[in-house]
Amino acid sequence: MHNQFLQQAIDLASSNVLINHGGPYGAIIVKKGVIIAESGNRVTADIDPTAHAEVMAIRLACKVLNNFKLTDCMLYTSCEPCPMCLGAIYWARLEAVYFACNRQDAAKAGFDDDFIYKEIQLRPEKRHIPMLHIDMPSANKPFNDWNIKKDITPY
Repeated sequence: MHNQFLQQAIDLASSNVLINHGGPYGAIIVKKGVIIAESGNRVTADIDPTAHAEVMAIRLACKVLNNFKLTDCMLYTSCEPCPMCLGAIYWARLEAVYFACNRQDAAKAGFDDDFIYKEIQLRPEKRHIPMLHIDMPSANKPFNDWNIKKDITPY
C-alpha cells in the first residue's frame, strides 16, 4: 500500500511540473488507508515561498479533519521534506512520513537546502540573515497571558 501512495505523490509531482504550478514536488496525506488531502508544490502559482507540497497538503488535511493535529495520518511525499516542511510535519504530529527522492537528489536538480540545515546549527546572530535578540521588558507578556488564560486550545 505504501508504494501505491508514494507513486501517487510522484505522479502528482510530475503533473505539477507539466501544469507549471510550482516545483517538482507532490504530497499526499492518508488516514486509515484513504487519501484525505493532496497537493503539488504551489510556490510559483500562489506566489508564496511557503506553499511547498507538504505544507499545502497539511493545510488541506487539517481543514478536511477540522483539526490541527494529524496524529493518525501518514504523509507520502515525492522527496525528503525540506527543513520548513519538516517543522510543519512535527507541528502537525503526523504518524509517519514516506518519501521517494532524498535531499541529495533534490540538490542535483537545483533544489539544495543544505545551507538551511547549516544555518539552523548557527547561533541566531551568526546566520546569513542575522536574527538579533532585543531584550524587551514586556517580551514574556504573551506567554504569561497564555499561561493564566483558562479557555485556550492547547497544542
